[in-house]
Amino acid sequence: MTANIRRAAGSLLVVGLSGAELSALERAWLNLIRPAGIILFRRNIVDAAQTRALLKDATAHCTQANLRCVDVEGGTVDRLRDALTPMPSAQTVFNAARRSGKLKLVQQQGELIAASVKAFGFNTTLAPVLDLALPASAHVMGSRVVSESPYEVAEYGLNFLIGLKSHSIVGCGKHFPGLGAGTLDSHLETPSIHRTINELRQQDLVPYHELRNQLPMIMVNHAAYPATRSANLPASISAYWMSTILRKRIGYRGIIFSDDLEMGGILKFLSIEEAVIAAVRAGIDLMEICHSPELILRAYESLLREADRSSAFRNLLLTRAQETSRKRNKIFSAKASSPPSSKQIEALRTRIHRFSETVAKFQPTPEPQPS
Repeated sequence: MTANIRRAAGSLLVVGLSGAELSALERAWLNLIRPAGIILFRRNIVDAAQTRALLKDATAHCTQANLRCVDVEGGTVDRLRDALTPMPSAQTVFNAARRSGKLKLVQQQGELIAASVKAFGFNTTLAPVLDLALPASAHVMGSRVVSESPYEVAEYGLNFLIGLKSHSIVGCGKHFPGLGAGTLDSHLETPSIHRTINELRQQDLVPYHELRNQLPMIMVNHAAYPATRSANLPASISAYWMSTILRKRIGYRGIIFSDDLEMGGILKFLSIEEAVIAAVRAGIDLMEICHSPELILRAYESLLREADRSSAFRNLLLTRAQETSRKRNKIFSAKASSPPSSKQIEALRTRIHRFSETVAKFQPTPEPQPS
């Protein structure tokens, strides 16, 4: 197996780590794989200095122009809430923006999230969520979604991205082609969303079409859409969704990113070995595997075996790696910022508190309960 193939396979993976420091075992397999980036979770994050040290240590074993990812949407999905302070949810902020007539609140949320993740050493937050706030998924999505109107969702996404860009932080729209009509959590099961392609075009796909030139990355989900040509295939391994719809019909030219391939929504459908091969063939640029070293190594070895077995797949792997490298070099070119002082962290915490208080002023007053 040539070094080029090994580099290509590793450069399509974004991987998670187990703890707050890099272990000797992690150092070894990172050095073998040389992934495109790292994603951290609350289990990895203690404070800004520790997180920066972990990211510096881990990305020394990654490709150039690497991703340093974290999920900070606000509300229930906020990996910095313990280490910094909780950020209001997307729904809370957008409702306040509508009631006050101040869309600047959404930009301000994006700016504060960007400043926060940058202070901890990240260059990417996996937000905004662009799913529609429909009744079917309310118990799953909660306050992560902002509106049932696709145009309001796009409006939120645009302003949020403007806020991120002010601090040179990369955003990622999710979860294409849309989880708004889903009733299952794709962390556990494969949602089956019975919407026709016309319904999806008129609703769920609108934010992606509206923001196609503003989104550096788009994350693809693990739901199936049986009323479309993709049938029962999860979107994350479907050429119909990635190549036909997202690339050709919507005209998206950025990075296509998979949702976590450890999730039940895909692993109950395919093994990790089958999933990564199918994802590359379908059009994925980068694949996220968030925790298990075993699954990360199995995925990497599966790509190598398939490249050794099939010359067509080998050529596809090399081409995809080259194209994705070019996009990464363009998108992730910003230099790492200087470490913040404790006073700067405290000032940021204060700004978030004040923002939360401002947003809270525009929330509806609960109706009094009968005695």
